[in-house]
Amino acid sequence: MPPEAPAARHPARAASALAGTDSAGHAARLQVWRQRSQIGFYLLFLSAPALNLLRFDLYETQLWFLGLRWSLGIDALRLGQITATQAGFSVLLRGIVPALLLAGGFLTIAYRYGRLYCGWLCPHFSMVEMLNSLLHRACGKFSLWEISATPLKGRTAQARWWPVFALSCILMGFVWSITLLTYLLPPAVIWSGLLQGTLTGNQARFILIGGALFSAEFAFARHFFCRFGCAVGLFQSLAWMANPRAMVVAFSRERARECRSCDAPRGSACDSVCPMRLNPRNIKRMMFSCVQCGQCLDACESSQPSMAAHPNLEWKVGEGALRETLRQRQRELQERR
Repeated sequence: MPPEAPAARHPARAASALAGTDSAGHAARLQVWRQRSQIGFYLLFLSAPALNLLRFDLYETQLWFLGLRWSLGIDALRLGQITATQAGFSVLLRGIVPALLLAGGFLTIAYRYGRLYCGWLCPHFSMVEMLNSLLHRACGKFSLWEISATPLKGRTAQARWWPVFALSCILMGFVWSITLLTYLLPPAVIWSGLLQGTLTGNQARFILIGGALFSAEFAFARHFFCRFGCAVGLFQSLAWMANPRAMVVAFSRERARECRSCDAPRGSACDSVCPMRLNPRNIKRMMFSCVQCGQCLDACESSQPSMAAHPNLEWKVGEGALRETLRQRQRELQERR
């Protein structure tokens, strides 16, 4: 997450500060930090059950959190060790309050910065980007449902990448299926059962059915799930849309001519890199599923120097974002007249 003020007013420069400079190239360095955060969170996602950082054991009906058994006090009430009043306070303090604080903090970040979790941490979205890249190498498209190819500099479609894409979808699908099962059953039981062939029927069915569904989703519906099927992303987008001062990608419309040829002969550089297949120069309500990954800013920064110009896209938050939102609304009203 971009640091607070003054860096919060310009997350790209915040990344430059982390890199120790504020010169050109800060958008590219921001991508390095984003990729590191994605890799770190994905490894955490895979290892959390084995380390008892977060999982619910169905065998013991026990929640584990940060290596500790997390109890609401209901068992103690059943055994007569605490009163009903004490059990009620325990449920409130150990269940309801933490849940509200977690949800409130999560939505507060989304209210100001948008779908930052999706673009910077979400393990599913990191797989979306990886599979996008593999599919583009295979056919020049980022989705099987795109009508035309999206050419990028230094990358041409080669059929030899099709098997890599297909195997990656299957592998990631079953990795997700197995990992999710370890959030519900002891990881040692699941992994030993896989290696020794001693899984129960229900465990095997969960892995096979879940793996097949995840593989199909990764292959055919990656973007559709992120845009329309993910409740976590939806609530972040709703919170973001409710705040006219939330972080947006601002576009200098008086320099729109420069965008037509910044990546000639392909057109605008930013249009071809968005992993959610959005047009970064569009109005906010058309950017509902933007994940604030900053790849459009990186593409703009990379293309403009060749034209002896400064980047035309930048993040705005606070008053700068409000001015951008008002300009967009004014433009919409003018177009309707």
